[in-house]
Amino acid sequence: MAHIDLELLRGRIRSMTFERGTPEQIALWREDIAESRANLVIEDMMPTDEDDAMFALMLEEGVPPALMSSIILDLYKSGTGQLAA
Repeated sequence: MAHIDLELLRGRIRSMTFERGTPEQIALWREDIAESRANLVIEDMMPTDEDDAMFALMLEEGVPPALMSSIILDLYKSGTGQLAA
């Protein structure tokens, strides 16, 4: 994955309309993501520090895991690794 401008990403997420998670939901999602990350490590697909920071930011903003991949796809231009304008 290319360099991630976390503050730009945070701004984009904050401008989006979706139902944010409750603190209880976010705690459960955090556990699920930690488990998924551990599985990636087992499969020798080590997430980068930037990947970890991006998912942490999304959890901080209450993004449900089901929307995370859609948000990433919508925010990044295909093939460039840059946030879409």
